[in-house]
Amino acid sequence: MELDKYLLEYSQEQDLVLQWLQKQTNLRTNHARMLCGPVEGKLMEFISRMIKPKNILEIGAFTGYSAICLARGLDEGGRVDSLELNDELEDLILQAHEKAGLADKITLHIGDAKETLKRLKEEGKMYDLVFIDANKREYPTYYAQVMELVRPGGWILADNVLWDGKVYQDNVPQDAQTQGIFKFNEIVRNDPAVENVIIPLRDGMNLIRKK
Repeated sequence: MELDKYLLEYSQEQDLVLQWLQKQTNLRTNHARMLCGPVEGKLMEFISRMIKPKNILEIGAFTGYSAICLARGLDEGGRVDSLELNDELEDLILQAHEKAGLADKITLHIGDAKETLKRLKEEGKMYDLVFIDANKREYPTYYAQVMELVRPGGWILADNVLWDGKVYQDNVPQDAQTQGIFKFNEIVRNDPAVENVIIPLRDGMNLIRKK
């Protein structure tokens, strides 16, 4: 049995809402593999429950799966700001939030993430937990913006940081997305303001703690 199937079989099965959302993502989008899925989703839920964040920021909502997982760990009265570029996904995302009973806890922001992050900074927002899973070429820019929005002791989770193994090839490909991930990992490693560890779950996740 291959590793991914084993992890699925021996991890808790996703609930009916997330099963529905996974099915709808497959039916209504052309990039269903972008979904974080039940194993990574459960890990994010566990991390959120351990941290009990008051405020969560998500960069890259896709169809709303990860926001639901993260929101389930919110502290009492907590909220999620979820950012997504593709307005064609808005109806599905909002429907998923409603089905999960979390519509009152998740605010969806449609538009360019960099511009939304500027606005959130101007509004004085601060976050306990951030999840980055958007345009890979922009990861270094997202990181610079997010560091101004994360409180000391707060956490950043960055997805796809192994990028199908391209970032640790002897000759790292020069395409913009691979270079974005490669530079992001280097920036984090060399940043004295944080500590981090990369875990090889699915396409890799960088767990970062702001000191």
